[in-house]
Amino acid sequence: MHAPQRRGGLRGSEARPAGHHDRQEAGRRPPVQRRPGEVPGDHGGRREVRRRTRAVLAAAVLATAGGGATVALLGQGGSGGSGGARAAALPPGTAKVTRQSLRDTRTEDGRLGYGPTSTATSRLRGTVTRVPKSGDEITRGRPLYEVDGDPVTLMYGSRPSYRPLTVGTEGSDVRRFEENLAKLGYDGFTVDKEYTADTADAVREWQDDLGLPETGEVELGRVVFAPGAVRVDSVQAGAGDPTGPGQKVLTYTGTDKAVTVELETADQRMAKKGAAVEVTLPEDETVPGRIDEVSTVIEPGSGQGEDPTTKVEVTVWLRAGKARKAAAPYALASVDVTFTAGRRDNVLTVPVSALVALKEGGFGVEVVRGGASSYAPVETGLFADGRVEVSGAGIAEGTVVGTPT
Repeated sequence: MHAPQRRGGLRGSEARPAGHHDRQEAGRRPPVQRRPGEVPGDHGGRREVRRRTRAVLAAAVLATAGGGATVALLGQGGSGGSGGARAAALPPGTAKVTRQSLRDTRTEDGRLGYGPTSTATSRLRGTVTRVPKSGDEITRGRPLYEVDGDPVTLMYGSRPSYRPLTVGTEGSDVRRFEENLAKLGYDGFTVDKEYTADTADAVREWQDDLGLPETGEVELGRVVFAPGAVRVDSVQAGAGDPTGPGQKVLTYTGTDKAVTVELETADQRMAKKGAAVEVTLPEDETVPGRIDEVSTVIEPGSGQGEDPTTKVEVTVWLRAGKARKAAAPYALASVDVTFTAGRRDNVLTVPVSALVALKEGGFGVEVVRGGASSYAPVETGLFADGRVEVSGAGIAEGTVVGTPT
């Protein structure tokens, strides 16, 4: 949104053009119509109405625009309502109603990397005999680390192992393991939710290839499941360290580039899972991205006695071909991420500062035709870049409306 604008001076009974009374006496303007009981020259009530209208307009527009815009704060005319044309006190500035597309966008700082980290925790008791290096990429079927000289193997899946697999075991975890076994080239069994003798035969072949005891059973902790190939982020255990259930061995990420953005909770409306964003890389190249995850994180206070703060963490994956290629040269980098909270195409718009509050409620614009102006009520839509979507009777592309300057 543009910087706030404030309409200069009041019209009507205040800040009238020089010579106003002379023109009225000369008969160039119709007599002022007064309400019953109103004393001529007593404008205090109307000034109070205008003051109240200014406050209402400010609150209403700020709420409608999400706090991102301010408008000309002015209750118009003697009554602040819509009505007939006025021959005097035309607005100080004008603008034309335009037809265009509006985008409610915001650009935030982001960190280019590999996305959130996960931890590989040992379920086996023994001695760590081999660990990878930070930055190593590991794919399905390859060892992630070793315990007592035997590999702990990576397979693909969104849920972790939670029990050993033996003949007679049934469940979705069986299907997930069998799918991986089949992808690795083992056959002779049916991929389903049942661990059968045929599955056990294939497992013995797999164990033989890995140098494991050929038991036909999959012990808990022999396989680590991750959504896809992983990149080792950091290593917590070293060769020779004792390990056991619950012992952290290493952390890992995916291999695709991702951007992480922290938003204030008030800005969460900008980030919706699955929404498209634009990422500007260090060399000013802009590539498309898509929001994969939106989560709430609590950050501890930075000093003693300071309260924790709540942030919204947004993860944007750069998986599209162009984005992946453009981001490849950067391991870690600062980037800009542009979010689009709303978009309206081919709509009528006016500057936000052209809005006025009507006495009867709602918003309007001051329509200028020739040497006269009148107020027309409008419905407002999307606010963006200092403009607002409007619609209403008599409002068309090219219509001239009043503005502060």
